[in-house]
Amino acid sequence: MSRVGKKPIPIPSGVTVTLAPGKVTAKGPKGELSFDYVPGLDVRQEGDELVVDNNIGPKGGAIWGTTRARVSNIVEGVSKGFEKSLEIIGTGWRAAKAGNDVEVYIGYNHPVLVKMPEGITADVADRPPKITIKGAKKELVGQIAADIRKIRPPEPFLGKGIRYEGEYVRRKAGKSAG
Repeated sequence: MSRVGKKPIPIPSGVTVTLAPGKVTAKGPKGELSFDYVPGLDVRQEGDELVVDNNIGPKGGAIWGTTRARVSNIVEGVSKGFEKSLEIIGTGWRAAKAGNDVEVYIGYNHPVLVKMPEGITADVADRPPKITIKGAKKELVGQIAADIRKIRPPEPFLGKGIRYEGEYVRRKAGKSAG
């Protein structure tokens, strides 16, 4: 049994949810998202909440919880949206906006251009160097943030690189004489 799957999903004001067999569509101030769920599960609306029912049986607990989380993410995405922040640590390393895209100057002999897909925006701060990725789709926001981090991941000796805000990088000792 899934404990996550049992929890109802509150629908905030300003969000309309449309249910069709096998599909949930949410529309709100940040856009419109939809999710196709597997047969054997049922999503129904009770007042201002959505409830996901498991008709598969005991073996469907994992997909039940996953479906509930995905439906919850689209409802939250169209109402509030999601964001991920990245910090740039390193002398002279920075980022700049180029239209809707982001150019990262991170120690290579050329800037690295990161294209933002439709529905994703990036804000760049100069001091301290910071990139904030915002959008309605949680998976896409996380993937773009991971792609930017992959340009120069934080290294353990000096701590330089691109890291998530609040990420702890375990430092290692350098060479020792002797």
